[in-house]
Amino acid sequence: MSGPPGTGQTMLARRMVTILPRMTLEEALETTKIHSVAGILSTGDSLLGTRPFRSPHHTISDAGIIGGGHVPRPGEVSLAHNGVLFLDELPEFHKNVLEVLRQPIEDGQVTIGRAKITLTYPARFMLAAAMNPCPCGYFTDPHHECRCTPTVIQRYHSKISGPLLDRIDIHIEVPALKYDELKSTAPGESSLDIRLRVNEARERQLQRYEEKKQVYCNAHLGSKDIRKCCAIDDESQSLLKTAIERFGLSARAYDKVLKVARTIADLAGVENIKIEHVAEAIQYRSLDKNIWQRL
Repeated sequence: MSGPPGTGQTMLARRMVTILPRMTLEEALETTKIHSVAGILSTGDSLLGTRPFRSPHHTISDAGIIGGGHVPRPGEVSLAHNGVLFLDELPEFHKNVLEVLRQPIEDGQVTIGRAKITLTYPARFMLAAAMNPCPCGYFTDPHHECRCTPTVIQRYHSKISGPLLDRIDIHIEVPALKYDELKSTAPGESSLDIRLRVNEARERQLQRYEEKKQVYCNAHLGSKDIRKCCAIDDESQSLLKTAIERFGLSARAYDKVLKVARTIADLAGVENIKIEHVAEAIQYRSLDKNIWQRL
């Protein structure tokens, strides 16, 4: 999420665990084991029933994020297993810390090697990140003047490498709220209602992948399964081809667009992916590129 200060990015991230499907018994056992090994399981808690939400400060070290120590302990990526890892002010994290995230995002696990022991911890988490569009925060805000030069903005964005950005499925801009929106008393959609819709989509995915091992949702699909389970018609293929050529999307981004489109279709309650689902998924890949092209 990219936007000026005070637009609610942190609040949105903290709400994610409230709309995710409830943990299964297997997920709860895995998460409890990791927290027990790390020594942070609360006294009296025999089983964690809620998805973890981890939000480390941007001064964290690479060992803190990935795990380490003489006897390797789980890091933040493992403590967020089956939950959400939120990185606020993403460009402020040390570059080496961000780069070590690439492997667990891709593989869903992290291996820590030491002279006498090598341990592998699970690390299948949902990464949520927030950043300002520039150091002062107002590059894309029509109501505030940005004080940053193009060179400063470019240097700020370059702290996030292309390979890491490519591994993030959805990139969106979060604009500042207008006064009428702030003072509105109209109730929005509750987290409970959203969770019900998410649970219905997850049930469709569980039924679709019941014969596949280690595949519980669209995010777990491999390249071969994507071609089969995320098939699109010729019109959608043409649209996706145009987007790839225009924005220079990678092969990994191609797969991610298809998986996001599949999820959008599941949330809409339809079996076949339609062109509007592909178009929405492409939009979630292109918004971050629009920011870079304004420089």
